[in-house]
Amino acid sequence: MPFPDTPSVEQLSQVIVQVTAPSFLLGAVAGFVSLLVSRMNRVVDRIQLLNSISTGDETRARLKEDIPRLKRRAQLLNKAILFAGTSAILTCLLVMVAFVSAFYQLRHEYGVAVLFIAAVGVFTAALANLIRETRISLHEYDMYN
Repeated sequence: MPFPDTPSVEQLSQVIVQVTAPSFLLGAVAGFVSLLVSRMNRVVDRIQLLNSISTGDETRARLKEDIPRLKRRAQLLNKAILFAGTSAILTCLLVMVAFVSAFYQLRHEYGVAVLFIAAVGVFTAALANLIRETRISLHEYDMYN
């Protein structure tokens, strides 16, 4: 394909307006990943603490029973991080497709719509995994009451 004509200011401003919502989604995903990583760090720290308890310490040895539940939480958080990262990548691709399409003066509405739906769908899967992990973490308090 030959080098295209430079898009007009109107075309570029229209593309910028169209990628505003995906840009907000990208910001939300970044904040969400930060939350997920923070929760993951707490779970991993707790697992390490419980693993350091000696089997001879009878008063605290029962706390090791919580390790399988913590590992399940870590798995769910890991999936959520993966889904959130995938959502961020799809959102970046969406922005790139919008600008490249404007540069080559191609119709991009369908491709951008599919990428946006996919990005929001994968982000929803990340949120679902966070909800599942939160339910497990809240039930942990039942063990100690």
